Amino acid sequence: MSDDIGAFVNRLGKNIKHLRKWAQRQGLEAWRMYDRDIPQYPFAIDIYADHVHLQEYDTGWLMRQTEYEDWLTEVIDAVVFVTGLPREHIHLKRRQRQKGKEQYEKTGADGTDFVIYEYGRAFWVNLDKYLDTGLFLDHRHTRQKVGSMAAGKRFLNLFAYTGSFSVYAATGGALSSETVDLSNTYLQWARRNFELNKLDMQAHQIVRADVFQYLQLAAEQRKQFDLIMLDPPSFSNSKKMLDILDIQRDHEKLIDGAMSLLASQGVLFFSNNLRSFRLNSALEQRYQIRNISRKTLPEDFRNARIHQCWEIRKC
Repeated sequence: MSDDIGAFVNRLGKNIKHLRKWAQRQGLEAWRMYDRDIPQYPFAIDIYADHVHLQEYDTGWLMRQTEYEDWLTEVIDAVVFVTGLPREHIHLKRRQRQKGKEQYEKTGADGTDFVIYEYGRAFWVNLDKYLDTGLFLDHRHTRQKVGSMAAGKRFLNLFAYTGSFSVYAATGGALSSETVDLSNTYLQWARRNFELNKLDMQAHQIVRADVFQYLQLAAEQRKQFDLIMLDPPSFSNSKKMLDILDIQRDHEKLIDGAMSLLASQGVLFFSNNLRSFRLNSALEQRYQIRNISRKTLPEDFRNARIHQCWEIRKC
């Protein structure tokens, strides 16, 4: 075993010893064990119950194919050794540097759906079928915050993905919710999450729509919400959308559209994961805006820039 892989094994062992106990105390079955701690091992390693989601990040390094495969085998062996889980429970993803791609890409594999629990809520995940798993672990605290504020509120979830924020709002006592996304695949997933948590499908509606069009129509219908989650992808060129979404260019329009639906004492949470993102300063002239990114970062994530999050209220 090389010195480098030895350091990697030691770090994994140290992390899992602390975090496994922490996750059990918290009631978490899904958590991050390793977050690119050592530069020579550019991986994010997440535990999902008795499975491992192993993501390799593209560094642009050049290695011979045989050398690379040997290195990757060493990494997988180390994960198997430290976690005690079988090799077939290690789910490897290679995240390439991508531009102009949709956020949720298929991998070509089917994988198996299974349920994990987070703070008493249940969610379907799949570690193979898509680049992402169905649950973004870095927004665990944000979900908890939404759940804690939702009692008696009307909740709107925009770019809802698999509906996890809606599950938290509904189980937190929201009077009603609308869960909006353009993808049938993810809305079906959201419906299954709702059913899993025994939610009332009359009070908690799933809406298939382009968010820009939804905002316009909802404003015309004079809809009002007390709590809104706006968590768009950084970029999407989905053929189903009328236009390409570029969050740096389009965030002002999205925030204004969502704020037009917000009740006077309501709260909008706006988040995205574009590292270079800058909030347009003109928005701070119109609304009360507080950057809560640090408060929404879970303890098991080292990367402080994995997302940015703001709490926005009317002046």
